[in-house]
Amino acid sequence: MPVPNGNASPKISVVVPVYKVQGYLRACLDSILQQSFTDFEIVAVDDHSPDSCGRILDEYAQNDSRVVPVHFTENQGIGKARDAGALKSRGEYILFLDSDDTLADGALQAIAERLEATGDPDILLVNHVRTYWNNRVQASAAGEMLSAAGTDVFTALERPEYLNMFAVVWNRAYRRDFYVGNGFTFTDGIYEDALMVYKTMLTADRIAATDHVCVEYRQRRQGNSMRTPGRKHFGIFEQYARLFDFLDERPHLEPVRALLFERMASHFLFTLAREDRIVPQDRAPFFKLAAEQYKRFKPKDFTVPEGTMGVKFDLLARGSYPAYAAMTIASSTRQKAIKRVTKAKTKLGKTAYNRLYRLHKRRPIDENLAVYAAYWNRGVACNPAAIYYKAKELAPHIHGVWVVRRGGEENVPAGVDYVVANSPRYWEVMARAKYLINNVNFPNEFVKRPGQIHLQTHHGTPLKQMGIDQQRFPAAAKNMSFGKMLERADRWDLSLTSNQHSTEIWERVYPCAFEAVEYGYPRNDVYFRSTAEDVQRIRTELGIPEGKTAILYCPTVRDYQTGYVPRIDLERFCRELGPDHVVLVRTHYFYGADPRLQALQERGLIKDVSAYPVVEDLCLAADALITDYSSIMFDYACLDRPIVTYADDWEVYSRARGVYFDILSGNPGETPGASATNEDELIEVFRSGAWNGERAAELRAAFRERFVQFDDGNAAERVVRRLYLNQEPAPAILPLDERTPAPAPNAAQARVVAQRSGEQHGLIDA
Repeated sequence: MPVPNGNASPKISVVVPVYKVQGYLRACLDSILQQSFTDFEIVAVDDHSPDSCGRILDEYAQNDSRVVPVHFTENQGIGKARDAGALKSRGEYILFLDSDDTLADGALQAIAERLEATGDPDILLVNHVRTYWNNRVQASAAGEMLSAAGTDVFTALERPEYLNMFAVVWNRAYRRDFYVGNGFTFTDGIYEDALMVYKTMLTADRIAATDHVCVEYRQRRQGNSMRTPGRKHFGIFEQYARLFDFLDERPHLEPVRALLFERMASHFLFTLAREDRIVPQDRAPFFKLAAEQYKRFKPKDFTVPEGTMGVKFDLLARGSYPAYAAMTIASSTRQKAIKRVTKAKTKLGKTAYNRLYRLHKRRPIDENLAVYAAYWNRGVACNPAAIYYKAKELAPHIHGVWVVRRGGEENVPAGVDYVVANSPRYWEVMARAKYLINNVNFPNEFVKRPGQIHLQTHHGTPLKQMGIDQQRFPAAAKNMSFGKMLERADRWDLSLTSNQHSTEIWERVYPCAFEAVEYGYPRNDVYFRSTAEDVQRIRTELGIPEGKTAILYCPTVRDYQTGYVPRIDLERFCRELGPDHVVLVRTHYFYGADPRLQALQERGLIKDVSAYPVVEDLCLAADALITDYSSIMFDYACLDRPIVTYADDWEVYSRARGVYFDILSGNPGETPGASATNEDELIEVFRSGAWNGERAAELRAAFRERFVQFDDGNAAERVVRRLYLNQEPAPAILPLDERTPAPAPNAAQARVVAQRSGEQHGLIDA
């Protein structure tokens, strides 16, 4: 933890307004804290964010004294949050940074050096880039102009071209005495940046610039308030009216009036043209107000620009919306025609089932029909299965139908209704079901209708990088279309999570408009609801003798390898552990049957449970888990039993697949227990007792605190009540140490023996 500077003021205060950005906030804060220049503070203002932003800020503040959190008791908007941050700041300079953006490497050092070189100006203009979800980086238009400034210091009247820079407050640093001394505060509503930028630029006596890229401006696919259509965008007119009132009070600024008028008119037209800002029914009234403001503020000596923009300016001057609409429609006709032709071509060659699907989509949605699927239609499993069975209990009016792949029909439990993927009835239920529940994505051909509700349950907690984060890792990204992936994720309405880590990751790596529901994983309910009798029954079914220590070994798939590659000499491992241990081996479901495992099983050395249908039963039966990077560790942690990490290829795996934290670090909350990186270490972990020792227990407790957050045995009920009964379920309220998981096998056996003894002696009712 950095040592605070006592009462000394830092050079730079980074003011970060925070609201509903839990998926991006850590990246923002990390980008500041990891700067090479360290004489700064972060004043982060939680604008009463309804998600976990406030908790994240407090976590960072606890770990680094340079983070100063401010918590609003009610939402006040980004302007008020920035105002509070500026007043709270102690730095010589204020740098505003939006909480979904990041600072580029070396940004603060470059700012500090340019401030010194230019004699501490009132405003320092900085460069930025736009970053996109697909890793595209776009340079700003101002780079060349910023470079041309060198170390010059000037006013906006001396160099009015700098008023053409992107009008946002985060691409400039303000001297605090200048900013606070002039009483600058943000106005309510959006487009407040433009007014603040022009007022400060026109007030400053000394302006300087640097072409160093300081800010990485994240272009979010969804979730940006500026890209949410509605009448709030009409606030742009009031902001510019205030700007021209400001100009009227300062006659010496008359030389830049025409330039700012052109900026205003261009901004109006830009906003009007954006479908994600102005909806069709609002375009005519928006144009009318723009035209009125155009006439009101037009300078006498204003010259209309040339080209298409000049034509649009003339239409504003005449107030002719029909002509403007005709012009914009004509200009987009060619693009739309191309899109229609392309779309028509993609429809050619579709099967009869697709035509059947289109017919069913014209029928009403069945309000009591739910479609379930799991693991690419592999069968009744995972979170969707737990929800399905709980719905039969609490919402029997909902008829559930499972999608299964052809050839998997015999594995569907008795009494469960199902359809085979791509069969005629499949297209019917997909078109008409009100509810769609899956732990992966439905195929591209599925078209989500208005009124359908899609719950994405996921099937694990992310250790390995997921979603758009995989773009940086060729082994994970091969043959994957990330655009198509996000189109599929756009269909999600609800995204189920079992811990805050998952909530944050899903929000960032699937930048779509879903709502996170932090209810826990329904598949993990069994770990809190199973009894000693259940544990003993499962062990008996698996053929695990009483008194034996059962070890479940579950390695995950390697993207950089083809097929199952054994990472342990299981024959040696079993021999070294001795006859008191039973090793259950479960390979990833991507792999088929492995003859090597079958041979070891025939010799009585292991039990190959790769095809066993219910992985939760295997966890209940096991005294300990050995895994590497599989998400099973997060589920198994519910049981509060030993977890051993065996990662002999950590360096290769982490580079090829990408991970969110170092599971071998030994840090609380990252490593779930004892660990080994080679076979000898793994054997020693068990022979020495480290697998179940005090240090392992401490690590497991921290791991559970972080990842067993919302699991308590009632996740399926919460989902059913929210999804099917329109009820707001109560959250998990019991502290983790008060949630009772299923007893470990030895304890379970002791309880069963005690119960049987009591029954034999008439102490317990049979």
